[in-house]
Formats: sequence, structure tokens, C-alpha cells
Amino acid sequence: MPIIETKNISYTYSGGTPFEHAALREVDFCAFSGEYIAVIGHTGSGKSTFIQHLNGLLKPQSGQVLLLGEDIHSSKQATRRARFNVGLVFQFPEYQLFEETVARDIAFGPRNMGLAQSEIEARVARAARFVGLSAQQLEQSPFDLSGGQKRRAAVAGVIAMEPRVLILDEPTAGLDPQGRAELLSNIDAYRRETGAAIITVTHSMEEAARCATRVCVFENGRLVMNGPPAEIFAGGGLLEGMGLSLPAPAQIAARLRARGLEIPRGIYTVSALRDAVLSLREVK
Repeated sequence: MPIIETKNISYTYSGGTPFEHAALREVDFCAFSGEYIAVIGHTGSGKSTFIQHLNGLLKPQSGQVLLLGEDIHSSKQATRRARFNVGLVFQFPEYQLFEETVARDIAFGPRNMGLAQSEIEARVARAARFVGLSAQQLEQSPFDLSGGQKRRAAVAGVIAMEPRVLILDEPTAGLDPQGRAELLSNIDAYRRETGAAIITVTHSMEEAARCATRVCVFENGRLVMNGPPAEIFAGGGLLEGMGLSLPAPAQIAARLRARGLEIPRGIYTVSALRDAVLSLREVK
């Protein structure tokens, strides 16, 4: 059974006015335990509206959102369960830090769940380990941390609720290359150790290619492509027609093929491109 599923959901902003905009159109989607799903699409394609439906921040005007088979809007209790089991990290979440210490900030969600103090402390420690924050940093003010550390603390605050589904909207935006790599590694560690499904909205085709087990492509409020990265990025012309680019390794591979080099198709990661180029040297 999928952890989370949408059935034919649609949503329109400012309906019945001159500003009416159909943000989602009959979207069917599901995510299973352990998946790492990248959601891509040009600005205004419906990505952010879609993820806000998954934990009940927005309610579909038609269709259903199911968490372990239960409609999350069937009751107040079902919606509350969804809020704790489907964690949502917005863009630049570090601007939402507010407590006196990092530990208290991370504990905010578990405290609202009504957990015992011992369990709250255990969850704070586990979440800090997942994102690479030290015991010393937990006692600091969040405003004394570096930008990358603040981002980790904010993500830890959602992870501390131990959601079955962790959703992140542009989680690496504004981070330097090292910070991006570390945060993506932290997120994947949470997935591997807990079996949670990860759903991340990204504009980075390289991140989608490198991290995701599945890629979902939105255009004009519809889910138009849904499959493994190799399958999605093989349709380069379709993506470019939607205003999206291929990952840089795929672009380089295409240019090398255009120059007559025998580079296989279906390359979209740096490691695959490296292996293909090295194999040419071995043939010579």
C-alpha cells in the first residue's frame, strides 16, 4: 500500500474571478516507503500547490488525499495525523527558527504531539544526529549558527516528528556546494534508516538525477511524466519543450556524441559520464 496517495485532485485559485488559475488538474500520485521522489517543473507548474495538499495545508476542491488509505480530510483527527506523519519543510525554513536554543526549536513539533519529556529529548537527539548538529550546537541560540547550520536545525525540527513522509521545497536553495551535498546526504540518511518516503521539489536537474529513485514532472497543473530518472531524462526533447533543461552530464554526453564519440545514451549523472569517457580510453 502507498504511504501517501492522491486521487484525481484539482485545485483552482480565485475561482470565478478574472484571476482564476487552475493550479492542479486531476492529479493522481502515490509514494511508497523508502522512495526518493524529485518533483520538477517550471515556475507556476503546480509543484508547490501540490505538496501543500499532501499534509492538509490545502484541501482539494475535488479528489482525495489518502494517508495509508485514509482520507486526510475525513475528520479533524485524520487531518491532525497527517500533519504529524507528513512533514513539510518550506523554502528557506531557517527564517522560521524562533526559540532560545536549537534544542528547544527542534523540540517544538514533538512537544505539540503531546509526547513525554524523555521521548521529546530522545527525538531531538536523533534528529540532530541525522542532520549533523553537535550537542554543543543544540545549546546555542539558532541565530548564532551559520546559514547552513540554521537550515539543518530547521530540517531537524520536522524530522523530530519522525514523519512517514518528508517533503522539502527547494531544500538546497542558497547553500554552497558543500552545504548542498551535506544536506542531501542527511536527508538520504533519514530515508535509509527509517524507510520514510522523501518528496523534494527542486529546480536542480543534477540533484534530481543523482538522488531520486523516481522523478515527477508537472506542467500546467498536471502530472505529465512519472518514472525513473533514466526514463524521464531520456525524453530530453519533451523536457526542453516544457522549459526544463537536462542534467549537465546528459548535455555534455550529447555534445560528445555530436562530435562523433561513442558515448552511450541514457547518461545523466557525473559518475556515468566519467565511466563512459574512461571506457573510450580503454578501447584506444
